[in-house]
Amino acid sequence: MKSMIADGIHYFGRSGFPLAVRRVRADVAHAPSHPHDLTEIEHSHDFCELVIVTRGSAFHYLENREFPVTAGDVFLVQGRQKHYFHGRKNLDLINIMYDPGKIALPENELRKLPGYCAMFMLEPTYRRQHRFASRLHLKRVPLARVEQLAEEMERECEKAEPGYEVALRAKLLELMVYLSRAYTSTDTTEAHALLRVGNVIGALENDFSKDWKLDDLLKIAHMSSSNLMRVFRKATGQTPIEYLVRLRIQKAMEMLRNTDLAITEIAMEVGFNDSNYFTRQFRRVVETTPRDFRAG
Repeated sequence: MKSMIADGIHYFGRSGFPLAVRRVRADVAHAPSHPHDLTEIEHSHDFCELVIVTRGSAFHYLENREFPVTAGDVFLVQGRQKHYFHGRKNLDLINIMYDPGKIALPENELRKLPGYCAMFMLEPTYRRQHRFASRLHLKRVPLARVEQLAEEMERECEKAEPGYEVALRAKLLELMVYLSRAYTSTDTTEAHALLRVGNVIGALENDFSKDWKLDDLLKIAHMSSSNLMRVFRKATGQTPIEYLVRLRIQKAMEMLRNTDLAITEIAMEVGFNDSNYFTRQFRRVVETTPRDFRAG
């Protein structure tokens, strides 16, 4: 099967806001539900796709593996992941497509939610290893709430009235928070493993200036050092300490731009006890000194 690229321009338009909602409805002949409907054609995206299964069942082929999906399943397909559905049985989907790099999601705020870290950062990475058992599965009432939010987003997309971009972004964030909270109630062993790492990321985001020690993080995660390091690095590309350093540097950059505090004061505020060490780490990450960054 030849794989296709689902280009965001076909869903968002050339100058449209990079967030769109598309429905895929059950059809005996499996006719396309909308222009550029690639449900049964192997494809990848140059954007993220949040998939909400509202009815029926199917098999989801993702990155050379096959998983059954059914009503209530909610999962994220990240950009460049090849996938398609087959064996559809009365399958209805809601696809929420968005480009996170272009709609300025408040990632630092979202990462304070362990459920967000688990569902949106970790689960896509560990999907194959967990054989999709770490996905979010909603029962009838929470699924109805998610459908309601998606329908509100769909109406905003269709009407495109002044301010719809702001409303869409707000509703996407409301949906993400709702799903993140729901994920914390997931009862599978695989989801709990991801939530433990999500708790570590959330703790770092919530209290980045604390003098964190590895033992502190191990207590939060209830994992061995080697296991935490492996899972954390696979999810973020960094060790927990490197993640913390970069988080502190990011906060320092904000303070350098928005305050008149001395560089030494900023270093202390974000958790560096040695201003010289702060400057070295800042130069390593940003490739300039804090002083030159502020002057620029």
